[in-house]
Amino acid sequence: MANITIMGILEKMTGKDKDYRYMATSDLLNELSKEGFKADADLEVKLSNIVLQQLDDAAGDVSGLAPLVKKVSEARVLEMTNKLCDKLLNGRDQHRDIASIALKTIVSEVTSSSVAQCVILSLSLQLIKGITGPGMNTEIKCECLDILCDVLHRFGNLMAKDHELLLGALLSQLSSNQASIRKKTVSCIASLASSLSDDLLAKATVEVVKLLKNKGTKSEMTRTNIQMIGALSRAVGYRFGPHLGDTVPVLINYCTTASENDEELREYSLQALESFLLRCPRDIYSYSDEILHLTLEFLSYDPNFTDNMEEDTDDESHEEEEEDESENEYTDDEDISWKVRRAAAKCLAALIVSRPEMLSKLYEEACPKLIDRFKEREENVKMDVLNTFIELLRQTGNVSKGQFDADDPRWLLKQEVPKVVKSINRQLREKSIKTKVGAFSVLKELVVVLPDCLADHIGSLVPGIEKALIDKSATSNLKIEALIFTRLVMASHSPSVFHPYVKALSTPVLSAVGERYYKVTAEALRVCGELVRVLRPNIEGYGFDFKPYVHPIYDAIMSRLTNQDQDQEVKECAISCMGLVISTFGDNLKSELPACLPVLVDRMGNEITRLTAVKAFAVIAASPLQIDLSCVLEHVVAELTAFLRKANRALRQATLGTLNSLIIAYGDKIGSSSYEVIIVELSTLISDSDLHMTALALELCCTLMADRRSSPNVGLTVRNKVLPQALTLIRSSLLQGQALLALQNFFAALVYSANTSFDVLLDSLLSSAKPSPQSGGVSKQALYSIAQCVAVLCLAAGDQKCSSTVKMLTDILKDDSSTNSAKQHLALLCLGEVGRRKDLSSHANIETIVIESFQSPFEEIKSAASYALGNIAVGNLSKYLPFILDQIDNQQKKQYLLLHSLKEVIVRQSVDKAEFQDSSVEKILKLLFNHSESEEEGVRNVVAECLGKIALIEPAELVPALKVRTSSPSAFTRATVVIAVKYSIVERPEKIDDIIYPEIASFLMLIKDSDRHVRRAAVLALSTAAHNKPNLIKGFLPELLPLLYDQTIVKQELIRTVDLGPFKHVVDDGLELRKAAFECVDTLLDSCLDQVNPSSFIVPYLKSGLEDHYDVKMPCHLILSKLADKCPSAVLAVLDSLVEPLQKTINFKPKQDAVKQEVDRNEDMIRSALRAIASLNRISGGECSHKFKSLMTEISKSHTLWEQYCSIRNE
Repeated sequence: MANITIMGILEKMTGKDKDYRYMATSDLLNELSKEGFKADADLEVKLSNIVLQQLDDAAGDVSGLAPLVKKVSEARVLEMTNKLCDKLLNGRDQHRDIASIALKTIVSEVTSSSVAQCVILSLSLQLIKGITGPGMNTEIKCECLDILCDVLHRFGNLMAKDHELLLGALLSQLSSNQASIRKKTVSCIASLASSLSDDLLAKATVEVVKLLKNKGTKSEMTRTNIQMIGALSRAVGYRFGPHLGDTVPVLINYCTTASENDEELREYSLQALESFLLRCPRDIYSYSDEILHLTLEFLSYDPNFTDNMEEDTDDESHEEEEEDESENEYTDDEDISWKVRRAAAKCLAALIVSRPEMLSKLYEEACPKLIDRFKEREENVKMDVLNTFIELLRQTGNVSKGQFDADDPRWLLKQEVPKVVKSINRQLREKSIKTKVGAFSVLKELVVVLPDCLADHIGSLVPGIEKALIDKSATSNLKIEALIFTRLVMASHSPSVFHPYVKALSTPVLSAVGERYYKVTAEALRVCGELVRVLRPNIEGYGFDFKPYVHPIYDAIMSRLTNQDQDQEVKECAISCMGLVISTFGDNLKSELPACLPVLVDRMGNEITRLTAVKAFAVIAASPLQIDLSCVLEHVVAELTAFLRKANRALRQATLGTLNSLIIAYGDKIGSSSYEVIIVELSTLISDSDLHMTALALELCCTLMADRRSSPNVGLTVRNKVLPQALTLIRSSLLQGQALLALQNFFAALVYSANTSFDVLLDSLLSSAKPSPQSGGVSKQALYSIAQCVAVLCLAAGDQKCSSTVKMLTDILKDDSSTNSAKQHLALLCLGEVGRRKDLSSHANIETIVIESFQSPFEEIKSAASYALGNIAVGNLSKYLPFILDQIDNQQKKQYLLLHSLKEVIVRQSVDKAEFQDSSVEKILKLLFNHSESEEEGVRNVVAECLGKIALIEPAELVPALKVRTSSPSAFTRATVVIAVKYSIVERPEKIDDIIYPEIASFLMLIKDSDRHVRRAAVLALSTAAHNKPNLIKGFLPELLPLLYDQTIVKQELIRTVDLGPFKHVVDDGLELRKAAFECVDTLLDSCLDQVNPSSFIVPYLKSGLEDHYDVKMPCHLILSKLADKCPSAVLAVLDSLVEPLQKTINFKPKQDAVKQEVDRNEDMIRSALRAIASLNRISGGECSHKFKSLMTEISKSHTLWEQYCSIRNE
């Protein structure tokens, strides 16, 4: 049937009427595009002939060719290609364009590689003929080059045999006299380069460099060759690295010696250098200083213009003159020196992005120059200068976090702030909108990197902000930038800084609230929110009269709040802002509240705005002004209670918080009946599947019970509805943190509340630890949770109840039946928890009863007993600490357990910042150092933790004592003291910091110790320091990093074979060390990026890690993702070499007889590798790596991998 239709169409296509022919072609296109279309051999011949014939038709259309290529056989496609080539090379001029488009269509539509092979073979030879053949005119050459470029781009890899031939043909064209041919040749060679072998690439580069060094060439030829070098490096990335030694000096030389009017030569040279910086960061390293000086020199390169305006005149009168002057300022259309300045700015930006370790130098040399160049007269260049400065700011923010000292880049930036502000203010007075937007972008980035740096300059910036907001010519884009900056600056500085300027700022901001464009309005409302905080930072108010501003702000927001037909973003901002206004100025708006609160309640009823309205009520309820909500309170509580049933998690969370605030502030006005309804709804939210929600629900429950006015029924509802859920939750092994605290408070509140007896509660808690037939035994975590709740419960119930409980628990321990191990386990944990919170010395011999359990045959009871003993000692140090120390000395067998008890004591003391008596410190130290070379790793770890935590309490004594032992002959002792240092570096500031700072190097330098345990300990300590206190180690990193990288290499001498009789087992003792070293690098990338030189790390170290054992690959994938995000240029430079290890990982199949655990591990591994690949795929410029492109193609063809990849990408 289809064939008959087609024959009909073909007849019309050869008819006389051109409209008929055109319509018939269109019909044919539709037929060919159908899925099921299949032509027999005869029809194929007819079709291809007629379509080719149609191409000569003036009314023809090339589009019919595309689906045809996919539907006909190889021979037909080849035949069509040859005919088209013939037309292109020998046909008439008017048919040439059509033939060229048709060939390009064929190249882009060929799908199977076999068709591609044969088409390319015949096509490439004819194209080469077209390019190099004698007598071919420029136009034919250009068309051929264009098509060849497409062919190479798509199928470069399939043409390996012809690469040399192609390269020869193309290189000859670089010296053509026609600029258009040279230009197209450059892009052709670049397309070819990415699939060339290293030898041919070297050949091409040598050839181009030879042309460059030839002094006699014309300058336009030289320009082409420089462009060629840049294009090559962009195409092949890091593979160009080995040739930089030949090319960089030549380019720098051209830049400095080019004749004055040869600006393009300089521009192309700088562009090529920029591409080297981004693509070959490792190999360009040695030239970076030279390039820096070059870019700074050309940043202000303006030979035709002398800048004779006095630098620092800021008075307005001069300003006016200057504007008139700029109208008739010198203009020269011929002057293209701006291109050089632009290229220099971009090259400098590339240097900043790719060399974080040069930041301090950049601040000294480049920063003043950049700030000075804000005055650039060519607008496009000015934008690039501003963008380069923004890159410098961003890199500063990337590199350093936390506190900073005098050699930190942020400190250097702080010194430049006055200059930046002065220069930017000049830009804000310019007429150009684009310039002002750029200036605000700089200010915005500045505030993000240095939050409080503008405190002294607000006054000088206000006129600029004002002008941007009220100027008639200002665009929405400028207004949005100005508003975002105003918001950021208000949020990051102290309110009093703005008080002198509130009047000037509030008028334009409030008028912006009335703007028509929704994005401006939304941003202006956000600024209003900050303005409200600035006007009245605390309720007392001091020396600043905010009252004149209250009503204007209220009116502006109210008009937006009541308006229904506007963008959702504006609605949400108006609601949040109104919440802030009411909570801050409610006492001055008493008459307005009845009008505006119902509007907010109404917004709670609308699905789009309800979440924002719920949050606004939370802000109002938390206000210290005790706003009068009587007109809407009941309605609000009813709405909120209903929201607890909704599926939207964020809404439920916000609702719980808001209800909590409302009940604390207005409990007396909400009836008990509402409380009961709330409790019933709450009880369904308590489960271990969402611990955050659970914590909020339990907190609200405690608030409801704590309200003195709540009726007995409330307690009853809690007992019936919430208690069963709480007792289920407590058995969860996931329970921790905020949810566990909330659960403890819940039990304490329950004792106080009516209707609930202590004994019943205690009993239900203890019995929840019994194994149940449905869920089996209770996890260790659950036993700890139960014990903590029991302790809180006992303390809440008072001394008498507490004593009777302790007695009952000790009786369980005395009842020495080994059948009852679970009960004893819980009893010990409960005693520990109670003892930590309360002195138990009134119970005679409790310590001996606990220590009896050290004899138990069960491991978990032994560890529970050591936990209990340590915690009981915390309750009364003077009595129990000497007892523990004495026991450690005398009881050899129980040492490990007793050390654990001691650790409990020391850790608690270090957290509570408590002191020990000097005599006991000496005794403890003597004891710990005696055990520091124990054969048992467990004992050594406990000793190290004890030493580290005592060091927090007594640093002056411990740091020297630990340092002495770094040179101990025993490797175990050396490892123990380094681990002790690791435990003493905590996130919060401690008095040990100043004492350990000068000594830390002597501990970390053990990374080159001969013993692997000591090396691993040093790596772990470095990792902890990098995470918690990067400033401690920054100064030593240049020395430490090479040693750290050395730990990531597989060391053959640490691999041994264990003979197990029937089979041999290979053990790699260095595995843990390598894993720790990579994890340490991962941490350093977060905190000390400016010290790590990523280029020298990725190859060879990270590459070898990606090929290593499962445990090492995982952290390596994470590092790769981080580097792709933070230092994309360094990763791009070596992308090809990283593809192979990743490819092996994702294609690895476990053995047939692998156990489930191995299969799962392999699945995790593949996901982790795909995560790294997804990060690499986000880098712009990754497409220049053919290997990476083919890896992505391979993933997209495998169904399972592609599914996993997509789910990871969307995470």
